[in-house]
Amino acid sequence: MDELLQARGGLNLDASSIFLLSITILAFLIPVVVILPPVGLQKADALIQTHTKAGVDGSKSNLKKQFSAEHSPQGNESPKVQSLVIYPVKSCKGIELTRSKVFPSGLQFDRLFTFAQLKSPFPVAVDSTDEEKSQHAWEFITQRQFARLANVTVDLWLPDEMKLRKQSMKSKEAFLVIRFPWKEDGWRGIYSTITAKLQRGRAAEPEIEILLPVDFPSEAEIKENGYTFENVKIWKETVNALNMERELPSELRRYLGVSNKLGIFRIDPDQLREVYRCAPSKDEAGYQPVTGFQDAYPLHLMTLNSIQKFSEEVPKDDGLKELDVLRFRPNIILSGADAYDEETWKQVRFKPGSSGLYNDASFHVSCRTVRCKMPNVDPDTGVRHPSEPDKSLRAKRAVDEGAPLNGCLGMQLTPLYDASLGDDRESWIAVGMTVEVEERGHHVYIKQ
Repeated sequence: MDELLQARGGLNLDASSIFLLSITILAFLIPVVVILPPVGLQKADALIQTHTKAGVDGSKSNLKKQFSAEHSPQGNESPKVQSLVIYPVKSCKGIELTRSKVFPSGLQFDRLFTFAQLKSPFPVAVDSTDEEKSQHAWEFITQRQFARLANVTVDLWLPDEMKLRKQSMKSKEAFLVIRFPWKEDGWRGIYSTITAKLQRGRAAEPEIEILLPVDFPSEAEIKENGYTFENVKIWKETVNALNMERELPSELRRYLGVSNKLGIFRIDPDQLREVYRCAPSKDEAGYQPVTGFQDAYPLHLMTLNSIQKFSEEVPKDDGLKELDVLRFRPNIILSGADAYDEETWKQVRFKPGSSGLYNDASFHVSCRTVRCKMPNVDPDTGVRHPSEPDKSLRAKRAVDEGAPLNGCLGMQLTPLYDASLGDDRESWIAVGMTVEVEERGHHVYIKQ
């Protein structure tokens, strides 16, 4: 009997010891996990040591009050630049800036890349040859077909000289980090959700990252990475660009809902698309206007007062509470202009104002922006509204005789440069610059 009691006492002692030991270990591990969560490094984590992420933090966005009446004309004050936005990957989320270089092709880093799908020539004629039936062609994709592109985030990381000095490194390379939501099934999905929240906060969801170099790769890098030059169709134009599809994970195609083969193309700076139609001629501009993967012209301008005026005529429901200017993918967003006054502008000059810059920036206002159904997609959620604002655009904004069946909102711009710059065509634009209208006139859209 005594032996049995001694055994039980030993058992109780062991259980108590184990309990106390567990509490001690947990008390030590919890702070460690909070401070140093056991998660793998992301691509952006390495860049933090040598690069700085470009753009305006969301809490400091110059568009936070975009629905305010303060964007109406203020006395005799000139309109001013309220915000700048670039879209390094066409149809994905943009990056808000406070200043940017302006090149002939548009704002620096804008529309360098586009996603494209490899499509077969369907339907084909009955008498088509087997060769014609088997031909495939790359075509660009946007939120018009695949609304989830709105949920693909793009971060631009620029080399930071101070950080590089601390690391005793030199680099001029910039990078894009493309992120999209992705959660595996089963325990892998649970694990990725937990690690995402440990790493980025309670609201975070699991993502997959893609790292791309911003600079156009050298011939050696193209060969080493297995990239290929291929034709890609954008609207009715075909451009020869660099296909970097090898960098894309298979999950992205599934997330977007693309059934065809998916590629990502980098515009070749030596094979930019020439712009004609409503743009100034080579003699007028002093150079041949060009663009990258923009729809048609180098830059797109919108005024907040115009979109507010139009928004008043758009019926609202649970799926459409406010008409965010970012639905319309502008590069330059102005405050303080009369509603739709920009549609009479033919040439404008942006002056320093409160921007801190010392240069002017001039633009040819080439034509109105003719709208498709893409603004129906909510830029925050990637959800497409069944009818608005497209229905109201067609009903209320069919104002251009060159596009009588389409709604118009916003203006397309082509950069102009001082002749003294020669071939070194580059200027700056920044938030706070004021707008001087140098020439007014009538616009008629010319179709492609």
